[in-house]
Amino acid sequence: MDSEQKLMLIDVREDSEWQAGHAASAIHIGRGTLEREIEKAGPDKAQRVALYCQSGSRSALAADTLQKMGYTNVFSLAGGYSSYQATGLPSQK
Repeated sequence: MDSEQKLMLIDVREDSEWQAGHAASAIHIGRGTLEREIEKAGPDKAQRVALYCQSGSRSALAADTLQKMGYTNVFSLAGGYSSYQATGLPSQK
């Protein structure tokens, strides 16, 4: 996140999880709608995309899906939102 290269941070959790709190710079695209919504949010398939869920499992699957769709610079946040919060990075509700 400290890189100068632009990063799209996507929260793939359910709506209720998002509403309870999320990374301040994230956009919300639930895992169930990711394949349908990603090209509107991020049409550049070379853009850096980081995905997160609560623990890292759903986002790892979502990252795999995006790679299969042709996205070439996709990452899953290890440990998910739980790890994000533990580091003290900015969150919001």
